[in-house]
Amino acid sequence: MITGVSLRSPDVARQLNPQDGLYLLAERSEEGTAYRLNGAINQVIVAPDDPAAVVAAIAAPGTRIVSLTVTEKGYCRAADGSLDVALAGEGSFYPLLCRALRQRRDAGLAGVTLLSCDNLAANGRVLERLLREYLAQIDPDMLDWFGQHCTCPSSMVDRIVPATRDTDRDEAEEATGLRDEALVVTEPFSQWVIEDKFAAGRPRWEVGGAQMVEDVRPYETAKLRMLNGAHSALAYIGLRHGHTFVHKAVADPAIRPTIEKLMREEAASSLRPAAGQDLSAYADALLARFANPALDHRLAQIAMDGSQKIPERWLEVMAHHQAAGRQCPALLAALAAWMQHVRGDGHIVDDPMARELAELWLEVGQSGIARALFGRDGLFAHNWAADGAALVALDACLASNCT
Repeated sequence: MITGVSLRSPDVARQLNPQDGLYLLAERSEEGTAYRLNGAINQVIVAPDDPAAVVAAIAAPGTRIVSLTVTEKGYCRAADGSLDVALAGEGSFYPLLCRALRQRRDAGLAGVTLLSCDNLAANGRVLERLLREYLAQIDPDMLDWFGQHCTCPSSMVDRIVPATRDTDRDEAEEATGLRDEALVVTEPFSQWVIEDKFAAGRPRWEVGGAQMVEDVRPYETAKLRMLNGAHSALAYIGLRHGHTFVHKAVADPAIRPTIEKLMREEAASSLRPAAGQDLSAYADALLARFANPALDHRLAQIAMDGSQKIPERWLEVMAHHQAAGRQCPALLAALAAWMQHVRGDGHIVDDPMARELAELWLEVGQSGIARALFGRDGLFAHNWAADGAALVALDACLASNCT
């Protein structure tokens, strides 16, 4: 059975615990909606309310796998990618893991697998490095035990899951007779690619369709640059064009060519696919999934935390092509749309750097913002330092709304 943990919001616990962990999964497509009842979750603990219960669950003898779905900012990294220890204090997952692992060691128990299930590239390796940095400063005598007894495999999870609305719950109740406050709405497609590196065995997830591989990187990089990169571009360009949902934005003839170019020409050509990995077919499938009219995936949801997402989704691709003397016009258009979004004119910007970016706009204005962000000494120069041609193109896009 699965024990869920929420580090911040009590909402999921309030939804699931009164339902004994049961919830409906609604898979939506043009053909209709299929409902499935899921019962794998035993309980949900809200960490701020009962951190000792979280530590006890991880330290329990029967626990073998701790999966983590962490946002980019949830890893508590500094600008250079190292751990920001001040951010990694109470309220983050680091102290809870540290205490639980120490309890396991002191009790003579086996180590655990810490399985990352989020959108961060090389998430397992990043988690292992950052946790080592945390232990080195907070509990250094745990480092050897952690290295010998725990593993941190990477994984790539691909499924579009919009935020659930009350109208979704109403439709589910009408169709099934069940009122489910924890309803999850998603698409029929799913993909889970997992590095087969477990400390104490694992379930036979491959029976359910998971791909167990030696190296996740070709799959996760394709997802980050093609799916997530295109999603982010749709969000910022689509919002600027007045759209609310992904399927409306991708159907707009003023937007779709830019998205196809970004996906097929710029992102795909920056990848080194694994044997049998067909990037053209993957692009076809992504565009069909984006166009699913039964899935109301809000652009504003995708637009959140862009400053944390664009380095891996866009800037690595731009750096790759710039090194070969090539420009990325579709990505430049998307980047300009993001820059206009974070200016915050007439809307709320949900981003950990929102204040800093708004203040930078006020300080340098439209004529200086591209250089301030992506010039040689710019805020994101460690991810991608734009050459002169790219800066000119960004300025032109900002001036003309080039999509």
